[in-house]
Amino acid sequence: MEKITSRNNELIKNVKKLFTSRRARMQQGKFVLEGARLCFDVLNSFYKADILLITEKAAEKYKNQFEDMIKIADSAYFISEDIADKLADTENTQGVFCVCSMNHQSFGITAGKKYIALDSLQDPSNLGAIIRTAEALGIDGAVCFNCCDIFNPKALRASMGSILRLPVVLSNNLVQDIESAKKNGFQVFAAVPDKNAMDITEIKFPESSISIIGNEGNGISDDVKAAAGQLITIHMLGRAESLNASMAGAITMWEMLRGN
Repeated sequence: MEKITSRNNELIKNVKKLFTSRRARMQQGKFVLEGARLCFDVLNSFYKADILLITEKAAEKYKNQFEDMIKIADSAYFISEDIADKLADTENTQGVFCVCSMNHQSFGITAGKKYIALDSLQDPSNLGAIIRTAEALGIDGAVCFNCCDIFNPKALRASMGSILRLPVVLSNNLVQDIESAKKNGFQVFAAVPDKNAMDITEIKFPESSISIIGNEGNGISDDVKAAAGQLITIHMLGRAESLNASMAGAITMWEMLRGN
């Protein structure tokens, strides 16, 4: 297997660009994973491994996973420790990187399932955490509208690989998608910090349901709330008036599945 040692190698420079630039990711339709856990999660994901980059030390440490990865990756290269340090988006790299294609799988909203929808979330750590929780609890998929890049390295790390496994629908128009879902029998709920909204603990969520979590600062947009029609809230007994988006998402999804 060829080994790359030059920091000026064109492939290495492009991989670094995919780490740091959303525009590059969108233009090329590719994203990068770093770390043994995330890279080897590709083996059981919706996505395709295009390029594996790994140090010889890491290949020896993760021998079985490495052998499985080179069977599915289009190409694989050893890289020097120096190159691994150059590429790393983390402080202490494990020396494993994988370039993947975004368009391996596309998803839609399917009747009889429960989804969490995210309206304009901008913090990749919040987005990744919500998707991780969604997979852990058994939510069927996520719908992202006007959100930060789901392939941002911080989002990928916060999701602990869940973004690779949970169906994520990228919405171009959340209002239209809500209206279409309602025509197909879905009930849609907008989570808001409003004491006059329905108490989330008193709702029986149907099999076809979508709950929406809004932007960290501004919440759910007015047109999306109007389209949803049903406002729900997490009543709080303390002095805080609202919750972090990822925490609100976790509680909402727990309630969606409670009693299933």
